[in-house]
Amino acid sequence: MTTPRSPRSPLARRIGHLVGAYGLLALTALLFLAFSLALPDTFPTLDNISAVLSNQSIPAILALGAMIPIVTRKFDLSIGYGLGLAHVMTMQLIVNEAWSWPLACLVVILGGTVFGIFNGVVVEFARIDSFIATLGTGSILYALTGWITNGARIVPGPHGLPAAFTDIYDARFLGLPVPAFYVLALTAVLWLLLERLPLGRYLYVIGSNPRTADLVGIPTRRYVIYAFAGSGLVVGIAGVLLAAQQRIGNPSVGLDYLLPAFVGALLGSTAIRPGRPNALGTLVAVTVLAIGLAGIGQFGAQFWVTPLFNGVTLLIAVGMAGYAARRQLRLRRTEPPRTPHEMSKAAS
Repeated sequence: MTTPRSPRSPLARRIGHLVGAYGLLALTALLFLAFSLALPDTFPTLDNISAVLSNQSIPAILALGAMIPIVTRKFDLSIGYGLGLAHVMTMQLIVNEAWSWPLACLVVILGGTVFGIFNGVVVEFARIDSFIATLGTGSILYALTGWITNGARIVPGPHGLPAAFTDIYDARFLGLPVPAFYVLALTAVLWLLLERLPLGRYLYVIGSNPRTADLVGIPTRRYVIYAFAGSGLVVGIAGVLLAAQQRIGNPSVGLDYLLPAFVGALLGSTAIRPGRPNALGTLVAVTVLAIGLAGIGQFGAQFWVTPLFNGVTLLIAVGMAGYAARRQLRLRRTEPPRTPHEMSKAAS
């Protein structure tokens, strides 16, 4: 009696994998094409593309930062508060303390990394759920922001900010805004770390099964702290860029970026490598969101449409991420036994 094989043929499974991995990328192209046909005079222009790349660079960087702890099945809800404090501290050090802008940026980025380590220590050693822990630490950051600014904006003097500092956001390279290249560089670095180095493999094992990680000798606590440290470092970088973009210190601006960051990170886990957070998928997800927001904005949508779009997309992203993870698990469990020919071919 032969063992019954899965009702799905190898071709069907292959098609299903391609749709799951690259469906979001195809949606990106379709959205761009649809808006270009509907708005031919404004949407497919270089000016519009440059504006989208510039405006969405900081949300994209923050989404990549939020993705890192999600790899370990942890969540850093302090990133919005951290972004607000980082950009306010950058302005405080440059404007009010008269620090050189490179030193101020370096201190802010290092400070973000240190706070990320603190988040990891609280989560792992105090054994507090990451949602609760980072919500609490984020509130502390928000309090620090208010204490530093006294609730008021930090405005540069009559001479403004150093041109070299604002150029880190305003400059162009190959005709495109330079922040877009920061996003590409960060995506490449995270892809290398997560997909090609032992660090990434350890983080994925911890995220899929912490008990297994402990049994095989992976120091779980240490690597979760590494993940939060990476998130904090990225938040510090985003804060510096936000200061260069806004050119004032606004104590309440950071929270506006929290929801889009998690939408991009969670939706990204349904693309390229379905079922697990990954840098390329996050980049694709952020691109979809950017095109969608730019398109509905050019159609003259009301101000409340943006938070509605982000909220609905977050719900869809969580649902799709859960479905993709369950699908991957189901495929592993129901994978048909290999024939001797398939086994010998795989071994060769």
